[in-house]
Amino acid sequence: MLQRIQTIFLFLIVVCMALVLGFPIWEKTSTVPTESARLTALQLTYTQGISSQITPVYYLAVLAVAVAGVSLFTIFKYRNRLLQMGLCAVNAILLTALMGFILYLTLYKGKDYFNPDDQGNFVFGFYAIVAALIFNMLANRFIRRDEKLVQESNRLR
Repeated sequence: MLQRIQTIFLFLIVVCMALVLGFPIWEKTSTVPTESARLTALQLTYTQGISSQITPVYYLAVLAVAVAGVSLFTIFKYRNRLLQMGLCAVNAILLTALMGFILYLTLYKGKDYFNPDDQGNFVFGFYAIVAALIFNMLANRFIRRDEKLVQESNRLR
């Protein structure tokens, strides 16, 4: 049924992925105010004075949309809890890949920009990914609990 608690968690994953697409993920500013770097789901931008170097990172947006799509698909597969658990596992893998790409871009590529000692700051988009990981874990937990309840009721018959 759609009114189960895991449906709310799966929908919150979709909301979090929309936030990832709409907000920056990482920012780094120099002591010189004209030098900065910013990572969004679509591009890594390094600005120095009036010139900018833009590196497209569309794969982050593709992963975020894939996570949102799998979550929406999982919501409507409420009759097949085993499939839902499998789709939650796929979502966990996609979210981990998204997090890995972001950490690579910020900790290794971002270090190449000005001031290698400063790692920069993670902002709202990054924390939305962390929240999506937690919501995915909670959704999977409640799906498993429902499956266990059904198995126990079948055993009592």
